[in-house]
Amino acid sequence: MEERRNGMNGATKVLLGILAVIVIIVGFFILKYNGLVREDENVKTQYSNISVQLQRRNDLIPNLVNTVKGYAAHETEVFQAVSDARERMMGADTINEGVAADNELSQALGRLLAVAEAYPELKANENFLSLQDQLEGTENRISTARRDYNEAAKSFNTKLRSFPNNIIGGMFGFEKHDLFEAQPGAEIAPEVDFES
Repeated sequence: MEERRNGMNGATKVLLGILAVIVIIVGFFILKYNGLVREDENVKTQYSNISVQLQRRNDLIPNLVNTVKGYAAHETEVFQAVSDARERMMGADTINEGVAADNELSQALGRLLAVAEAYPELKANENFLSLQDQLEGTENRISTARRDYNEAAKSFNTKLRSFPNNIIGGMFGFEKHDLFEAQPGAEIAPEVDFES
């Protein structure tokens, strides 16, 4: 009888040991999966923060354009470029489309503000100055939001590529997030010709 009890105890111990190992492995996978979910949600939140600031800038643009139009109505090409770029920005579906549209909009706004330089009365207009300050503050917020997004995306991408997260991420369909990068040529200042 005693041999049976020892045999049962031995089998029970082995079974409990196997069960404990399975629980540890499952717990490990759950922790890793939840970590990837948290990082992924952080990236999405940071991208949403960029969208909020871009929307704020898009809301300021019509007022700025209308203020400049009052002084420089003949600059229709610049106004149209700003309007077209704004529409593309609002219609962007992917990060890459958003980056391209944002760069185009930034260049168009640069041309619009350069046009304003040719009109001293406009530069002294309180409404224009207020809009220009708000736009500058928004551009700073956009820059900060992009930096925060890139940090979150970098952290997620690094975690996703690290072992064993790469296996877990592959099993559950997690994908790398693109970074917000300037398009080639974005560093070139727009040219404005007041003589034409």
